[in-house]
Amino acid sequence: MSPPPRRPFRFRPRSTLALWGLVLAFAGCDGSSQNLPVPDAGACVQGNCPQPDSGTPVDPSGTRVRIAAFNVHRLFDTVCDTGSCGGTNYEELPTPEQFEAQVGQLGPAITALNADIVMLEEVETQNSLDGLLTKVPQFPHSHLGETYTKASVDVAVLSRHAITEVRSHRSQYIYRPDGSATRFSRDLLEVHVDVDGTRVIVFAAHFRSKVDDDPGRRMAEANAAREILLASAKEFPDAMIVLGGDLNDIPGSEPINALDQALLRVAKDRPDNETWTYFYSGRGQAIDHLYLAPNGGGVYVPGSFRVAREPTGGYGGSDHGAVYADFALTPP
Repeated sequence: MSPPPRRPFRFRPRSTLALWGLVLAFAGCDGSSQNLPVPDAGACVQGNCPQPDSGTPVDPSGTRVRIAAFNVHRLFDTVCDTGSCGGTNYEELPTPEQFEAQVGQLGPAITALNADIVMLEEVETQNSLDGLLTKVPQFPHSHLGETYTKASVDVAVLSRHAITEVRSHRSQYIYRPDGSATRFSRDLLEVHVDVDGTRVIVFAAHFRSKVDDDPGRRMAEANAAREILLASAKEFPDAMIVLGGDLNDIPGSEPINALDQALLRVAKDRPDNETWTYFYSGRGQAIDHLYLAPNGGGVYVPGSFRVAREPTGGYGGSDHGAVYADFALTPP
């Protein structure tokens, strides 16, 4: 069916750091709220780096929430859905032993982030997610943004706290700069979490990759994501709203500039040489990001953004580093 002609974008509510050596100490597994320590922010705290405006001064006595985003890199299950798996085919078909080894690396890496909420990218199926969940029992709540296509690598959210609502944005039309209609490459998964009475809303994203590139689609995703977050901020003025994931573009690119227009990219107060998450063509690139929407529910803790990565790049067996930051909640 052909898409409708372009019209003004409208959101319609629906129901329903770098770590160069050892990783962080493992988190506890009781799922309780934590007043998390702020990592050493280095020179930026001394004024050598620009500090983004987080809106409101941080209340040192308030509850802090650590939010992370991590592209786990092609977490395929052990079932061949397409009928063409392994070798040069897109869908991988790991043996049970290979799958166990992959989640066996990812689980401790995710645990070491000591995060309350983790947004994941490149999870194929619920079976893939379930296998990973056995390695991270501190997250009793989760949701997969399944697109229901064979061998899709989708987004997911893990949470220590109860998930109260989930919304999908996969089916809505979004528009490239030339006016042509498309949709999000993967679901822009919206998950509402109750943290000590404060609504925390996370949007797990994975924008169009640059393989067989379609830059207009990535631009459409950025513009639509920005407007969806701003609409969410208006609908839930007392919530804290965070977008995170592999956005497949770097600061200064048109899609990232489009998000920067209205959202706070929290890595802005870290040196550029510490914020890269992916190694490509001989250099590190910052393509995984966290954004905070302007709202009343919480603020970014300045200097707390970090990239967890291993000395050779990548993290937990993935080819991406994991990004995370601390946020201070505003009491309800």
